[in-house]
Amino acid sequence: MLTHIKLRNLIIAGLVGEIAFEAYAWLISPLLFDVALAPANLVVALTKMIFGFSLPYWAAFVVHFSIGVVGFSGSVLLTHLVTRTNIILSGAIAGFILWFVAQGLLAPLIGRTFMMGFGAYSQSSFIGHVGMAILMGHVLLKLEAKKAPLAA
Repeated sequence: MLTHIKLRNLIIAGLVGEIAFEAYAWLISPLLFDVALAPANLVVALTKMIFGFSLPYWAAFVVHFSIGVVGFSGSVLLTHLVTRTNIILSGAIAGFILWFVAQGLLAPLIGRTFMMGFGAYSQSSFIGHVGMAILMGHVLLKLEAKKAPLAA
């Protein structure tokens, strides 16, 4: 059951994870992979393809960030509930799935190659998605530990 406290914890974990993802995408990824991640561009392209209008980049950024805060942290918890693995491992699994959806399903939908050719962008995206979701799992673990601990 999704209680007020659990929803609050999901939002906090989602905010921490998304902020870390964006810091990685814009500051660390260019140093490691010589590419900045810009998932809002995927939102712009999908919006254009599905709805027929161009969403400004800033609005697409807000959409992706919002989906990340609620949907990505929710996917970590859902993975935990379905797999019964510890919440941090559930984060790694959820991050892998989110990465695959972005690079393997959505990117080809807008005309990119499957998994973006497994190049630097896809590799960096893997680290970003998995790292973000593991961090979300860690935050959920710490927040839940105060009342009813999730399996570590």
